[in-house]
Amino acid sequence: MTAITLPAARRAVPRLNQLANRALHYLALAAIALITVYPFWWTLITALSSDGDVFSFPPALLPTAPSLANFREAADSIDLLAFFRNSIAITALSVAGTLLVSALAAYPLARMRFPGRKLVFGAILATMILPSEVNFLVNFITVSKLQLTDSYSGVVLPTLAGAVGIFLMKQAFEAVPQDLIDAARVDGAGEWQIFWKIMLPLSRPALAALTILTTVSAWNQYIWPSIVMSSPDKFPLSVGVLYLAGAFSFKTRVVAAGAVLTVLPILIVFLFTQRYFLRGFDGAVK
Repeated sequence: MTAITLPAARRAVPRLNQLANRALHYLALAAIALITVYPFWWTLITALSSDGDVFSFPPALLPTAPSLANFREAADSIDLLAFFRNSIAITALSVAGTLLVSALAAYPLARMRFPGRKLVFGAILATMILPSEVNFLVNFITVSKLQLTDSYSGVVLPTLAGAVGIFLMKQAFEAVPQDLIDAARVDGAGEWQIFWKIMLPLSRPALAALTILTTVSAWNQYIWPSIVMSSPDKFPLSVGVLYLAGAFSFKTRVVAAGAVLTVLPILIVFLFTQRYFLRGFDGAVK
């Protein structure tokens, strides 16, 4: 009997270790998900609640006396449609410009050989170390000299050449087989034809991922538009929601409703397009 059960026990030990490791992984993922989701969940239940203490501890996990009154008050207090249009315009310009600039910058870094190529790419990657706030002063001076303050162009232009976009497109271009490019050159195709008709169509997953990434970033940006813009009728939604807060007091539930209205559209877009986002990053990881 001992001879039979001992091998079985030895086989059971690795299985138990595997189950324990998997359980720890799921616990860690659940904790990360809770930490990530809870701020938005608290904002949502605060916006939906019409009664109770907003800052009670422990915080409520479900809305108290659920109602849409806070959303209606937010819509009545600010011009949501105008702010939505501004956010859509800024996001669309940012996406189009970022795709174009990133692809044009990445192509020579990926497929051309010139002195200092690695140094240039290293300098671009080095900018990822610095927080974006470091560039605000220089960018604002530049935008002011170009007389682009209080305009969509002033908000969009400084954000177009990002290291993440250039890196993502460079990795996608490097994944294209060299034989295909050589065959196109033998057929008489120039660099522009190779770029537009071969490289870009074959890099659509990376373009889709960069589109989603830029959309989320442009929609949610707050500090830079609030610095550049001074006309309230041009504010994006992220900045326009500030009008829900008064100078000395504000209604927390109404502000939470405005925050939900700001985040919800881009959250829905990301939920439906996340598979393209992950697929586009596969090439960059490789």
